[in-house]
Amino acid sequence: MSDDKSKTEININDPQSPYYLCASDNPGNIIYPILYTGDNYANWSRLITNGLKSKNKLTFVDGSLTKLETNSPEGHAWERCNSMVIVWLHNVIDKNLHGSVVYAKTEKELWSDLKDRYYQGNEIRIHQLK
Repeated sequence: MSDDKSKTEININDPQSPYYLCASDNPGNIIYPILYTGDNYANWSRLITNGLKSKNKLTFVDGSLTKLETNSPEGHAWERCNSMVIVWLHNVIDKNLHGSVVYAKTEKELWSDLKDRYYQGNEIRIHQLK
């Protein structure tokens, strides 16, 4: 039995792979045309989540696809997709909020930061509505 049993081969040309970027995926893409303004987190995050699912990139944001060793081909594929998703998220965040998320190193970090700062639980929303 090999010690490499936990290592999986990454095929960046397989459309089912989270590492796959098609020819039309580029940093200028808008994954959903709703801009996050700081007060619409719940709706925005649902729509962006669906957009990321459609591109098979939600695993980067939810943290289920962890960062790989950077010096490997797999690590380079992870870094490339991580960077692309970060840019996609920046494209759907109001420019006034960019300063507060520009230093995130991973899309998970960026997503978690937005959620921690702007998500309001139901109790607060119910109180506001009353």
